[in-house]
Amino acid sequence: MSTTGLTGDLRSRVGPDRVHGSLYTDPDVYALELERIWYSTWVYVGHTSEIPQPNDYVRKTIGPQQVVLTRDRTGAIHVLHNRCSHRGNLVCDADRGNSSSFRCPYHGWTFANTGELLGFPFNQGYGGAQARERLSGLGAAPRVESYRGFVFASLAAEGPTLREHLGAAAERIDQLCRLSPEGEVELTAGWVRHEVTANWKMLVENETDGYHPQFVHSSIFSISGSGIGALYSDKSTAVTRALGGGHSENDLSPEFRKLGVPMGWSGTPESRIPDYAAAMRATYGAETGDEIMINGSPHVMIFPNLFIAEIQLFVIQPLAVDRTVQHVTAIQFAGAPDLNRRLVTQCVGSVGPAGMLLADDAEMYERNQRGVAQRQPEWLDLSRGLQREHPDEQGFTVGTATDETSMRAMWAHYLTLMDPA
Repeated sequence: MSTTGLTGDLRSRVGPDRVHGSLYTDPDVYALELERIWYSTWVYVGHTSEIPQPNDYVRKTIGPQQVVLTRDRTGAIHVLHNRCSHRGNLVCDADRGNSSSFRCPYHGWTFANTGELLGFPFNQGYGGAQARERLSGLGAAPRVESYRGFVFASLAAEGPTLREHLGAAAERIDQLCRLSPEGEVELTAGWVRHEVTANWKMLVENETDGYHPQFVHSSIFSISGSGIGALYSDKSTAVTRALGGGHSENDLSPEFRKLGVPMGWSGTPESRIPDYAAAMRATYGAETGDEIMINGSPHVMIFPNLFIAEIQLFVIQPLAVDRTVQHVTAIQFAGAPDLNRRLVTQCVGSVGPAGMLLADDAEMYERNQRGVAQRQPEWLDLSRGLQREHPDEQGFTVGTATDETSMRAMWAHYLTLMDPA
């Protein structure tokens, strides 16, 4: 099927309470998603803490595309395509480093970390060094913006601003940053790469699906003695909220406020992190500091690829219609060394190479992918809680902790991008 005839067909595959299984398996749908979502909207790329010094760089991705996130000597940030403008070779092999330039290993063309072409060997073959004026430098994302250190890029020259794209999700990033005594998040703990044989949208749906934790993660909850499972039940006061723009959250703060214990959300008693608790109260005052520590960290999916899950951060990268990578790291808070050490340890146990939490989810993604490839039934049901969801005081649609409110909202936004007519 060509993508020309595909767009009108998409609306027949997405209903208000169901989606067709082919949306996870059709390579033509995937190809159109790359063009209309990944290469046209704002996509999370990296964090300024990963390139703190002038000339620092780190390799990142936008969908299956490799890019290099750089900070030039003036401090300006760039997102460059990792592709030589001569014959297409990769110009950057290292995961990270510090350099003012990149040299292509194939024919020696050299580029500044701004993307500018600096030089090319044996330049008389091009008519001399002045040919640099007509030859191309590295491709660059036409729009790059950051919010609270979170760097996003758009491969489209025009479109909504980043702040418009984030909408209410920006307030969840604010909530995360307030958990630092210095108001800043750092992504400096290193990354783990998990690849699954599944479509990327299955991961997006799962991140704020409150229906599965008690079943899929029961083993880790029982072993760790965690009370998180109980937050996702019909008795929970937590809610699932559609934030607009395809973004959604599991708002667990009502349950944390009922508990009323600073840092109760993290499973780390205040007695284990006294320096952090003291720093928070010194920065924000005793009452506000305690309020921040009680409400905890967000559990928010920022469409299409950034998932903040309380103590860890996930970046979703599609590689093919049935291949997806999750890049995972422990969140670190500036000015909180005692808390940060515990967060790394917790993340190793949950989402590390042998972590149980992500292994549980990965198994479900791959079982789902095998399942939707079967012929019958053709449709996947998304109706849970439809009859009881309602607008909250801010006008956002909310459901209970286990409702599929976030999935329905994500698919509605998906259609506006894929078939905007």
